[in-house]
Amino acid sequence: MIDSWERGDYSISTDRSRLNIDLIHDFLSHTSYWASGRSREVVERSIEHSLSFGIYKNSEQVGFARVVTDYATFAWIADVFVLPEHRGRGLSKWLMEVMLVHPRLQGFRRWVLSTKDAHGVYEPFGFIKLHRPDRWMERPDPNMKESPDYWK
Repeated sequence: MIDSWERGDYSISTDRSRLNIDLIHDFLSHTSYWASGRSREVVERSIEHSLSFGIYKNSEQVGFARVVTDYATFAWIADVFVLPEHRGRGLSKWLMEVMLVHPRLQGFRRWVLSTKDAHGVYEPFGFIKLHRPDRWMERPDPNMKESPDYWK
């Protein structure tokens, strides 16, 4: 099922065939702090196994996010970006609104995300610091090819 939303010259769509994988890979691998060095193959696989949202100005992709979910209890928002020249137009907030009301993403016990510098974008949508961080653990892969800033 493909969904789309319109706002002026911009649209958001879940149509994977519209995604500009070159643009997404380039931004994540070369511009983002969280996915530096991510391979194109990993980007493609992550999109294949997520519900992805592209932001477009006319037919040009200008933003992206994906939701990793079991469609029952849990959702993780990942890889959110808007290209610098399109920031300041409320696109990231609109994207959050769209993801949080998407019909396939309802009734979850928990939504999570990770951010270094965009807390102000997510807090108005009810995101808070981990309620019980002492209950969360993570396992970094020692063979990871990426070099996100939080493992340094």
